[in-house]
Amino acid sequence: MTDHSRGPRLRSPLRGPWLTSVFGLVLLIGLPVVIVTGLLSYIAYGPQFGQARPGDVGWLHLPYFAWPTRPSWLYRLTQGLHVGLGLILVPIVLAKLWSVIPKLFVFPPVRSPAQALERLSLIALVGGALFEIITGVLNIQYDYIFGFDFYTAHYWGAWVFIAGFVTHTILKVPLMVRSLRSRSFREVLRTSRADTRPELADENGLVAEDPTPATISRRGALALVGGGAALVAVLSVGQTTGGFLRGAALLLPRGRSYGDGPNDFQINRTAAAAQITPEQTDDTWRLAVAGGAEPVQLSRSQLRAMPSHTVSLPIACVEGWSTVETWTGVRLRDLADVAGVTAFGSAKVTSLERSGAFNQAVLTADQVRNADALLALEVNGAELSLDHGYPARIIVPALPGVHNTKWVQSIEFREA
Repeated sequence: MTDHSRGPRLRSPLRGPWLTSVFGLVLLIGLPVVIVTGLLSYIAYGPQFGQARPGDVGWLHLPYFAWPTRPSWLYRLTQGLHVGLGLILVPIVLAKLWSVIPKLFVFPPVRSPAQALERLSLIALVGGALFEIITGVLNIQYDYIFGFDFYTAHYWGAWVFIAGFVTHTILKVPLMVRSLRSRSFREVLRTSRADTRPELADENGLVAEDPTPATISRRGALALVGGGAALVAVLSVGQTTGGFLRGAALLLPRGRSYGDGPNDFQINRTAAAAQITPEQTDDTWRLAVAGGAEPVQLSRSQLRAMPSHTVSLPIACVEGWSTVETWTGVRLRDLADVAGVTAFGSAKVTSLERSGAFNQAVLTADQVRNADALLALEVNGAELSLDHGYPARIIVPALPGVHNTKWVQSIEFREA
């Protein structure tokens, strides 16, 4: 007697090793890019200075190296890929899960040691993927309803996912290759709904024993999933690429709070949120520069009297948005000269902001010495607005946005 207990939703004639393998191949290409760019973001935060989160990761720490300043759009590219491609792959992840749903609920769940390993890898893979997607999307929305530190959870969740992904890939790649060779992709694209037939029964249980008639062809299913991924791309990539697509980036609302005139670009953290008061930024403000024989205090008028440099640089945020603006200010290496600092290994920048996870940042010597690394006083030919860091902010090529410190109070050049 035929078992109809699975219902029509689990008896689709489309399910089978071939369709699952097509989705798997796309993810096998795309997910490593998301993984690598995510880990690069952690390195870009400077874990060697204790400013990456989480700080203490034990033996899972990544190799430390000085994050480069060239090309200037490096972090814009890596983080844009991490967030943008991660979102684009969500429909494909869901389609892949749909294609293997019957297998997730087989009983008994484990029949051999090899199957036990496979099931464990599935738990890490599926659970890790869903956790990373959900927490990542909530972080983009600035909605921390989960009650724990996003950075810490996302980092550890990533390693759980990576373990499951690598293990599952090793176990399933041979089957994926055989399945993809079992039928012609071109032939599938030519097959109509009326001519769509189930795949041959397989030992993995993906093919339904009593499939229902096809309501969509495999060509249609691929188009539906691909169209969903394309729609997500249109609704997200504009926050990284800019241009006419920026207005369509509805899935990345962070950075949609703008200023006025020349300061009309993304604001991630306002002066009000940072509790910056008018008294802190009035004419009595002084930049403290330390590291030489004697500390130096510089007013805005003194900074303006120094040689200035103007450069167009991107500023990119961990949530995926970025923008390119024209900045004018004093080179950081010139400030080191004014302070009488001839040799240093890093520079600690401190903000007027009293609290917050990123109210200070440590820059490497290479970042400080870069000819385009500035203490910016103007943007797009106008004074910085208070929300964009007035009276002065840091702008360094390829640096994560949160380390381009706003409302700078002091810079301390440190020995190597």
